[in-house]
Amino acid sequence: MNKRKIDLSLYLVTDRRMLKGLTLIDLIRKAVAGGATVVQLREKECSSREFYQLAIMIKKIIPPEIPLIINDRLDIALAVGADGLHLGQSDLPVEIARKLLGSEALLGLSVENIEQLKEANHLPLDYLAISPIFPTPTKTDFSQPAWGLEGLRLARSLTDLPLVAIGGINEENAAEVIQAGADGLAVVSAICASADPEQAARTLKGKIEQARKKIG
Repeated sequence: MNKRKIDLSLYLVTDRRMLKGLTLIDLIRKAVAGGATVVQLREKECSSREFYQLAIMIKKIIPPEIPLIINDRLDIALAVGADGLHLGQSDLPVEIARKLLGSEALLGLSVENIEQLKEANHLPLDYLAISPIFPTPTKTDFSQPAWGLEGLRLARSLTDLPLVAIGGINEENAAEVIQAGADGLAVVSAICASADPEQAARTLKGKIEQARKKIG
């Protein structure tokens, strides 16, 4: 695993259940062509072998500058030589994951409240996912209320770590999320459920770039 400077701007989180007539590989090809800068493989229901095989296929087809991040599964990340791992609050402790991954791997953590964010400031992480920004039907197990834009602004003021915003983000609200302090947008349904994922990614990337220009 070789750590590189990571462009978090358009962070695709996969969900095969949402795909409209495409394979996961087709979706990822199109999303990357449209401007996705990170691919996170998230698989909650498939077997370890299938997860491994999917990760191997994805690693082969995405450009080397696009990091492959594995959700939750340290064993899969290590087995396929992924660029990094993303953890939730109920997953393996960050310190243990870092020890096993080594210093070069990318390591991210989802935080759902201010207390978790403050704790994360003392952990060996590369970025945080602020989750969820808006209520979202794709993930219903949150125990905390949505952060909202004001919560995102507060989060930005409390950490120097790069922040990825996730939850209910689409082309209508993408710009304001960037302007509120996110370094990148993590999206699931906005790309995975689109009939044209390449164009969906391109539109989102354009919104991000426009918002950054306004920030200066």
